[in-house]
Amino acid sequence: MVPQTKNVRVFVIDNDNNILDVLNEALTYEGYEVNSLCLVEDILPELQKYRSDIVIMDYILNGINGGEFCQQIKINTPTAKLPVLMISAYPRVLQSLGNYGCNVFIPKPFDLDHIVNSIQALTQNTNQTELC
Repeated sequence: MVPQTKNVRVFVIDNDNNILDVLNEALTYEGYEVNSLCLVEDILPELQKYRSDIVIMDYILNGINGGEFCQQIKINTPTAKLPVLMISAYPRVLQSLGNYGCNVFIPKPFDLDHIVNSIQALTQNTNQTELC
């Protein structure tokens, strides 16, 4: 049975255009609606404009780290329940700098199946727990 992905909006933020291209291609193929950005100064208006169902972001971004973006998402009432999947080539950075409230952390290089399975689990589960 193919999981339901119709109308699930995935917002991807990464400063590496190659990662954005891979995720955009793979997730679109899986049936997700994908919006991806390399740079964003304020994430909350972008999320509200796009009406995202889940956010995938890199931990290391230009000017701000993804953990700070994640924290902004989680403390803002309209987006507080929005699942955040954090990816990074530097998993120890996340461990050393504290808890930002993301729901899932996946180290780079990542397996696309792991990303897709995490999206499915987070968008189908309304009782998401904080994992990182």
